[in-house]
Amino acid sequence: MKDRKAYIIDLLRETYQGASTELEFETPFQLLVATMLAAQSTDKQVNKVTRVLFQDYGTPLSMDTLSAEEIAEKINSVGLYRNKSKAIKAMSHLLLERYEAQVPSVLEALISLPGVGRKTANVVLSNAFDIPAFAVDTHVFRTSRRLGLASGNTPEKVEQELMQVFQKEDWKDAHHWLIFHGRRTCMAKKPACQRCTLAQLCDSEDKILDQGEVEGEDKRQQQSQV
Repeated sequence: MKDRKAYIIDLLRETYQGASTELEFETPFQLLVATMLAAQSTDKQVNKVTRVLFQDYGTPLSMDTLSAEEIAEKINSVGLYRNKSKAIKAMSHLLLERYEAQVPSVLEALISLPGVGRKTANVVLSNAFDIPAFAVDTHVFRTSRRLGLASGNTPEKVEQELMQVFQKEDWKDAHHWLIFHGRRTCMAKKPACQRCTLAQLCDSEDKILDQGEVEGEDKRQQQSQV
């Protein structure tokens, strides 16, 4: 008999079948840059920026011809663009200097690049190189904990838990299932529990009851006080 987590995984798979990254890219370098830009910005806005940026600066060599200030001018519609421009410049230069202009496909090498953390590295590994990895961003962290799939208090601890909960061949897809769930249904401030396909299996303290349930609970409380 299936346990609760197995049912949740089945529902995630069914609800978000076909979910994939919404960042637009053609090469590992482009995905790396796009993922770096996506912090505190939307994928939609990042795609607007990169469609123009990558026309002339879609490789480490071409990107390195720009100064950090010039990169900043081209990406100034995304959040934290000044810091990101410095990181992208330094990252591109290091790829030329150390990796023959190729994005490495090893986690340790990726996170040694300027501006590249574990989450960004895992996104690149799984989406650009098809190497099993479980990237934990804010949506994955929130939704997996709310659903009881993980309980860790850091992204790395949650990553390790999710790698045990999901089959290795599902890590890439499961990352996107949880992201889509977090963006479309299980939002941070007002989760849409009334239309959530996983509501019956969710025991989160953040769960919002629908109006009928709220009224029923109020009535029960009033009766218990009589």
